[in-house]
Amino acid sequence: MFKKVLIANRGEIALRVIRTCKEMGISTVAVYSKADKESLHVRFADEAVCIGPASSAESYLSITKIMAAVEITNADAVHPGYGFLAENADFAEVCEEYGVKFIGPSASMIRSMGDKITAKETMIKAKVPVVPGSDGAVKTVKEGLKIAKKIGYPIILKATAGGGGKGMRIVYHEDEFEDQMDRAQQEASASFGNDTMYLEKFIEEPRHIEIQIIGDQHGNVVHLSERDCSIQRRHQKLLEESPSPFMDQKLRKKMGEAAIKAGKSINYEGAGTVEFLVDKYRKFYFMEMNTRIQVEHPVTEEVINRDLIKEQIKVAAGEELSGENYYPTLHSIECRINAEDPYHDFRPSPGYISSFHSPKGHGVRVDTHVYAGYSVPPYYDSMIAKLICKAETREECIKKMSRALDEFIIEGIKTTVPFHQQLMKDERFLSGNVTTKFMEDFELK
Repeated sequence: MFKKVLIANRGEIALRVIRTCKEMGISTVAVYSKADKESLHVRFADEAVCIGPASSAESYLSITKIMAAVEITNADAVHPGYGFLAENADFAEVCEEYGVKFIGPSASMIRSMGDKITAKETMIKAKVPVVPGSDGAVKTVKEGLKIAKKIGYPIILKATAGGGGKGMRIVYHEDEFEDQMDRAQQEASASFGNDTMYLEKFIEEPRHIEIQIIGDQHGNVVHLSERDCSIQRRHQKLLEESPSPFMDQKLRKKMGEAAIKAGKSINYEGAGTVEFLVDKYRKFYFMEMNTRIQVEHPVTEEVINRDLIKEQIKVAAGEELSGENYYPTLHSIECRINAEDPYHDFRPSPGYISSFHSPKGHGVRVDTHVYAGYSVPPYYDSMIAKLICKAETREECIKKMSRALDEFIIEGIKTTVPFHQQLMKDERFLSGNVTTKFMEDFELK
């Protein structure tokens, strides 16, 4: 087992990893930018190293600075969390070269799933259902028009190096194809420095359902069932739950088997998530694979009673999985609490938190790195907390979440708490009748 783990991340996920490491008897190293000096992950780590100014490019995205921190603290493993360098194959490669264990998949595994075209080709070979679309990159408008005509509109254009909803455009008619492709390429180029595009059939009335998997170094891959992430805005998830109200045992079994096939096709090691679109006929299609721990991993932890960070660390240290798949025994919901103003198009709301009271009670969990007196910096993702509830049934879980949200007091900044409070009373949500289009018809009152 590792003696010292450096967490190459910030905020709540860094604190989350620190907690598990301490319970396992592993020393921890936090890295932080100057803007994060007062964050709780810095306070609770055994050691902390400042790696630069507020800019991510000069701190959390700097492989050189993070590896320097590894060297001066003699850490023997690095946990990348999510975001930043978590899916950066070059970072995983550098760790390997320096003899430091990257707690996650190898560089080749990350590369095989990081590029969406390569990932799709891999899934086709593994006989995992994929959305009909281009076989590879679409190099010209003429080529794209030909493919779109063959598979039928609407189609969706996607950046091969994309993520977070950037470089994506839905095209409903042939006459708007060229303009939308140009817009998608401009956004992709600005976001990723790569404007390569591919296209797929746009699945109408889809649900976004993902399967959590874990693979070890001995060829075993297991799944830990599903999470429903259909409620999202601009391709950013707002709420996740498990089990999905749309799933039945037959579909759960088929999707779990497909996710295991996906993992085994690249000899996957570590925690990962295979994401699917599921249409109204319960047909599912591979969308992408995230080769890291997810923001919403606590939802799975609560319904199967396993610490996923601990599982990550154990397989990274060479331990073998039991080979057992896990299914939910409870219901869990996670609300992402962002420093955003939901009444003004969810615009960012960084600033000083004058008062902070997190809800308590049986089946209520809050993962956060903030507190009263903390200043939310404007430089990073706006998520400041995750509120997770669990109960015997979905109905009970929603009631518990509604109560917990009413207890959540955050003053000094705007947050998404009011949005979630209303969501817990929305008839469509209560019925479980949600798709990725849910937010298009949602009005905050």
